[in-house]
Amino acid sequence: MAVNSEQPIIIKKIKKGGGHGHHGGAWKVAYADFVTAMMAFFLLMWLLNTTSPEQKQGIADYFAPASISSTTSGSGGILGGTSLGDDGAKADGKMSVIQQMAPEAPDNVSKDGQSSTSANLDSASEQALRDALAKKEQDAFASAAQSLRQSLQDMPELAELSKQILIDQTPEGLRIQLVDQEGRAMFQENSKVPNDRAKVLLRAVAKVINQLPNRVTISGHTSANAYGKKQDGDWALSAERADASRQVLRGFGVSDDRVYQVSGKANSEPLYADDPTLAGNRRISIVLLREKPVLPDGL
Repeated sequence: MAVNSEQPIIIKKIKKGGGHGHHGGAWKVAYADFVTAMMAFFLLMWLLNTTSPEQKQGIADYFAPASISSTTSGSGGILGGTSLGDDGAKADGKMSVIQQMAPEAPDNVSKDGQSSTSANLDSASEQALRDALAKKEQDAFASAAQSLRQSLQDMPELAELSKQILIDQTPEGLRIQLVDQEGRAMFQENSKVPNDRAKVLLRAVAKVINQLPNRVTISGHTSANAYGKKQDGDWALSAERADASRQVLRGFGVSDDRVYQVSGKANSEPLYADDPTLAGNRRISIVLLREKPVLPDGL
């Protein structure tokens, strides 16, 4: 009996599934929710930026209505029933008497009707304005001082005299002092007439004075004699030198209306207290006064 040598042919088909079969595409739903949430978020941000405060309040009232009846009757219900002793939509014809009293004045209201908070705000505003005006004046003084120093550096005839000008700010205002040096006096001995050196310095000072509206004081100072004693004639001499300086400043455009005071202080206020005999104690002191700020009406 012959054996059939041919074996049956078996065909095996393998059906391949989709690449996302392990989760069934659920990520698409989650992603769609995320995109929707982000769109809603950006829409909300856009609305917040484009709506006015009144519109925002209206939207808030819409989602959180405050029109809830606070009575104990049934008026807040569908049929609006009655209640005993209370006013309702269907009351028994009797109205409760309501006495409305005037509200008491807050504790922070004064007798004249102005609140202390308002008074404090006015006081704070006034102080802030004063501080702003004082800072403005301070900056103007600093600018004027810098302008004078720059003039001393730029002008050859003033370069050698720069050591004879001292500039500083005091509680009174911007002080400019013209001081003597050994061999470089601004006045001849016992003379009230300023020399050419003093006139050049006063011309530079006049330019600074004319830049500002402040009033000016001018005072003359002398030094003690070789024995350190004070002389009676120094009072008149220092006053005459201060007045002569005022006349020179007037010649360079400084109006007499700007001059508040001219005085002679002799050697009562030495610049170098350790040695009242030094030449530097002989000087002319010019001060641009700090002005009290003028506040607008109503403050």
